Amino acid sequence: MTGQGPTGSGVAPEHGLGEAACPADAGQALARREAESAELAALLTRAADGDSGSFAELYDRTCARVYGMVLRVLRDPGFAEETTQEVYLQLWRTADDFDKTRGSAVSWLLTLAHRRAVDRVRSEQSHSNREVVYESRNRGSEFDEVAEEVSGRLDRQAVVDCLDTLTSVQRESVSLAYYGGRTYREVAVQLGVALPTIKTRIRDGLARLRGCLGVA
Repeated sequence: MTGQGPTGSGVAPEHGLGEAACPADAGQALARREAESAELAALLTRAADGDSGSFAELYDRTCARVYGMVLRVLRDPGFAEETTQEVYLQLWRTADDFDKTRGSAVSWLLTLAHRRAVDRVRSEQSHSNREVVYESRNRGSEFDEVAEEVSGRLDRQAVVDCLDTLTSVQRESVSLAYYGGRTYREVAVQLGVALPTIKTRIRDGLARLRGCLGVA
């Protein structure tokens, strides 16, 4: 097979041309990065003085990188969008903390983004843990009353009949939570409904079940 040069013409480049091209390109890329770094630092400095126009330009030029960083940590586009906005709100309030002698504007901004994303992960985990504790305490006590009544009657048909008295959305939510073994959050995700709505559906459904089965 005939060797081809960078242009695909089949003519080999002159000796030394290929070696010279890469350093030149690298030098140009470095110059562009340094110029961008200086421009962003200037925008950040003006934003710290309350210049909203400079802040808007800074946002436009860096938000894709910040969002990418946050998304890699959170792995959820919705949470990543919210957290990215939080990062820029924090930036607007604390822009005067930037010290260009300690690093570039982008590095400082990405550090803020990473810390905010990690805090969001910890917050979500803490919230999830609280939900698990809440559900284990409340779901267990409510469902035990119904289960004990069913065991006492040994009448599966009674349960079926009482489930039929629920609305379709209540029945689906209760069935997933208590017969499917899912947490409230998992039910909300599966049905695409807000968590507070799921809690209300299940609470109302259990109340109706207790009434139907004659549980005080």
